[in-house]
Amino acid sequence: MPPESELNGWIAEWLRDEFVPFIKRRLIRVNSYELQVPSNPQNRYPDLVVLREEHLELTAKRQTITLNMPPPQLVVEVVSPYKNQKDDSYRRDYVDKRQQYEQLGILEYWIIDPQAQLVTVLLLVGGRYQATEFSDKQRIVSRTFPQLGLTTAQILEAR
Repeated sequence: MPPESELNGWIAEWLRDEFVPFIKRRLIRVNSYELQVPSNPQNRYPDLVVLREEHLELTAKRQTITLNMPPPQLVVEVVSPYKNQKDDSYRRDYVDKRQQYEQLGILEYWIIDPQAQLVTVLLLVGGRYQATEFSDKQRIVSRTFPQLGLTTAQILEAR
């Protein structure tokens, strides 16, 4: 994959800082961890991943969460600009990664879409993702981090 846009990278870094009061900083990784997924391509590099404590030891030699490891607590993807819903950029985050992360058993997956001005939170319920869209000044509801208290506007206007 080509490098992320400056905005995508900044949103992920800003969001990392918002998580710090609630979880150990070392467990929050931006654009540095590889996730092995059960299809093609075989690896993904999420914009932000919140690891589990055991990942620190399991990934000591290589920052890759393999199929035989527990899934991360949370994965966040920031959608790159797209022309329409058939565009590769759109499909990659909304369709392909959604299916892959669901198969991995990642309990919570956020899709941050600066173009649509939406944050979609997908929660794994009974092995399937249930999606909730948040916009404007709606407070994002996170099952994993209920204390966050962020709104979509705050994330998309990250300064």
